[in-house]
Amino acid sequence: MLVQGWISSQVISVDEETSMMKAYVLMKENNIRRLPVVRKGKLVGIVTDTDLKEACPSTATTLDIYEINYLLSEVKVKESMSKDVVYVKPDETVEFAAVLMLENKISGLPVVNDQHNLIGVITQTDIFKALIYISGVYKGNVQLAFCLEDKAGSVKEVGDVIRSFGGRMVSIVTSYDLADEGYRNVYIRIKPLEHEKLAQLVKTLEEKFTVLYTVKESLDQIKSRILPKA
Repeated sequence: MLVQGWISSQVISVDEETSMMKAYVLMKENNIRRLPVVRKGKLVGIVTDTDLKEACPSTATTLDIYEINYLLSEVKVKESMSKDVVYVKPDETVEFAAVLMLENKISGLPVVNDQHNLIGVITQTDIFKALIYISGVYKGNVQLAFCLEDKAGSVKEVGDVIRSFGGRMVSIVTSYDLADEGYRNVYIRIKPLEHEKLAQLVKTLEEKFTVLYTVKESLDQIKSRILPKA
């Protein structure tokens, strides 16, 4: 899936001439930790809550709160922003955006076009939504994991068995990272099946293939999944 399908197009950004005080107010009001900085619509930097803290005088200062606020109102965003901005393009994949965030230890990315105009942002929350969408967890409450030989038709063989029991697959994900050479791990999520039929399906699959695990989940538990107070 492409980034353009998951970006937040209503971007909160600031001009490079904006004061740090105004940037602070925007971050606090919108509960965000970073703001893209633009110059005539083009991305030129990022200012974060950490930048704001570093712009504030030390706690050891003799300045009072009014003087501190005055200084922050005078300091421009361009004086404290980071110019080494990691960005993503709208026609790149969500997975690539996730790698950029992970490798750079950041929680969001500005999205720019080929002219470096800011057109949106994508956050960790957007990535989570996309991955959940890919997984099909809202449609299928059962996940079956297999270690299959890496050969043509191996996934189809599993799929044929699932379909023979009336199972309907909503997602198939494969991975080589945790599998031995010549094999791959395959994760298949299916729509709900009646208990007895599911039990028969799992038994048959275990007889024919290497089943790593079978998990049946209930999204009804989400709201109650809170640790009881001690």
